[in-house]
Amino acid sequence: MLRTIANAFSVADIRKKLAFTAAMLLLYRLGAYIPAPGVDANAVKELGSNFAGSNILGFLNLFSGGGLSRLSLFALGIMPYITASIILQLLTVVVPSLEKLQKEGEVGQQKITQYTRYLTVGLAFAQSFGYVFLFRSFGNQAGGGNVLGNLTGAKVFLIVICLTAGCTLLMWLGELITQRGIGNGISLMIFASIVARLPGGIQSWWNNPDQVFVVIMPFLALAVVCSIVFIQEGQRRIPIQYAKQMVGRRMTSGGSTYLPLRVNMAGVIPVIFAAAVMAFPPTIAQFVPSTQSFVNRHFQPSSWGYLFTEGILIVVFTYFYTAVQFNPVDQADNLRKYGGYIPGIRPGPPTAQYLDRVLTRLTLPGSLYLAAVAVLPSLFIRYGGFSQATSRALGGTSVLIVVGVALDTMRQMESQMMMRNYEGFLK
Repeated sequence: MLRTIANAFSVADIRKKLAFTAAMLLLYRLGAYIPAPGVDANAVKELGSNFAGSNILGFLNLFSGGGLSRLSLFALGIMPYITASIILQLLTVVVPSLEKLQKEGEVGQQKITQYTRYLTVGLAFAQSFGYVFLFRSFGNQAGGGNVLGNLTGAKVFLIVICLTAGCTLLMWLGELITQRGIGNGISLMIFASIVARLPGGIQSWWNNPDQVFVVIMPFLALAVVCSIVFIQEGQRRIPIQYAKQMVGRRMTSGGSTYLPLRVNMAGVIPVIFAAAVMAFPPTIAQFVPSTQSFVNRHFQPSSWGYLFTEGILIVVFTYFYTAVQFNPVDQADNLRKYGGYIPGIRPGPPTAQYLDRVLTRLTLPGSLYLAAVAVLPSLFIRYGGFSQATSRALGGTSVLIVVGVALDTMRQMESQMMMRNYEGFLK
């Protein structure tokens, strides 16, 4: 392992990509500590109990890497972009013009990406207003009311513009990491946010008075990590046979290969999407105070209703995102175009039906696995008496995202190493 890492750093191109990714993530973490203009940093520190005592705000604070509790430039995190992506992907199913754009290939995808950016700015602008008045209410409850000082219309507009610009900057940094670095930029930012909160969660776990669960917790975490790696790397290989073809004046030799269908083809995206959707009610409650009590009662991340709804959303998004990533009809057409076929299955529509049936059966255990890994550890932590900090930092959703993003990044590193004839990380 150490030798392969040394080989990776010995390649100038990979070394530059790793350095660029690390620099962008460092810039992201730096922005999480810079308060927005007009915010009293010392007064904000006194409001830490609001985030320690609220599951919802603590959960949103986790995905912002602690930026929300400081009302920093990156307080919104990358969640508005993820929410916008969910909305656009859902609209492509029901809006014919967007569906047509999606089928136009790279040009259509660029337009959809542009629409996603516009929607991200709009959502970030609206969410920034909610956070400004939320912190104002915190200050009034604390008796000081000086978190944002003398709150005028111009000052509110300045803070909202800065928070929106910070979210837009994060969106741009994520795209830069995807293009010029290693891994998916948006996923790596969420990864960095969760990892940044791990020390607090580990400290809270270590100081837990119940020594039995203090001992059990590492074994539980190890079992979750092992199950994630086992399922993430699992795949079903569909045999593909290629017939001999006449290309020009030469006869190409046929061959056999396989089409790998992963058990969890969607990766950690369904978990991130589900977390973003479950963050909708708390965001709406910021604008409608009368719904605050209902949201606090039914949308606590450790409640049964929240966990059940999250599990259902993960299953739905797994099927949805798998259908977006893998189209059996297109795959069957490509196989027939290049002279490939599945032994015992006729080319064309029968092949598409076979692939769709296999993928549907394969996605079910994958989606249930994602839901179980995201929900079960949270139940163990809840009934084990662990604190909310431990639940957020070491819960199933956090561990699943961290391990899943790490595996995806290592897989991309593997492909980079294989291109240069080095032994990969995953072997």
